[in-house]
Amino acid sequence: MIDKTITLIRHGKTSGNYEKRYVGITDEQMTMEGEREIHIRKYPEADIVFSSPLVRCVRTAKIIYPGKDIILIDDLRETDFGLFEGKNYKELSGNPDYQAWIDGGGVDAFPGGESREDASKRSLRGFYSLIQQAADYTNISVICHGGTIMAILSQLFGGDYYSYHIENSEGFTFDLSSDGVYSGLHPRSFLR
Repeated sequence: MIDKTITLIRHGKTSGNYEKRYVGITDEQMTMEGEREIHIRKYPEADIVFSSPLVRCVRTAKIIYPGKDIILIDDLRETDFGLFEGKNYKELSGNPDYQAWIDGGGVDAFPGGESREDASKRSLRGFYSLIQQAADYTNISVICHGGTIMAILSQLFGGDYYSYHIENSEGFTFDLSSDGVYSGLHPRSFLR
């Protein structure tokens, strides 16, 4: 395996992002404003590009890397928020299931959905899959979701899951040495 630079990019904004909704498995389109925010940024070159299969990620990948083949990895999809899907904290206020989830520190399974642990294991499985597929490439870009990024980075680098929160259209870059060591993690603003 050759040394690699990996960039994880969160997809452009959807209407649910603007409204602070739990948008996980809902295949929501990016907004025109979300697309505009991508166009005013400069992203790193990539030898190979991976994406979650959800349309907001695929569209983001096609805008950033036109003409590149986009390799879809199903395990990079966002968390299944179950009964909270499509709702925001205002709509869930007073819901005893939501309050119990908050009181539990957000680690329990969403009612009817995934737990953070299960989503993290799935996301990491997807990440390791793309690393294997990119064995002969140096610069790897991955377009995925906020929860996916937090899951991958907290597993690879330790620390609090939420410390890896990143805004839409932004991301993190880090290195992978040929002997399997991850290093050099830093958040990225891609604004020109």
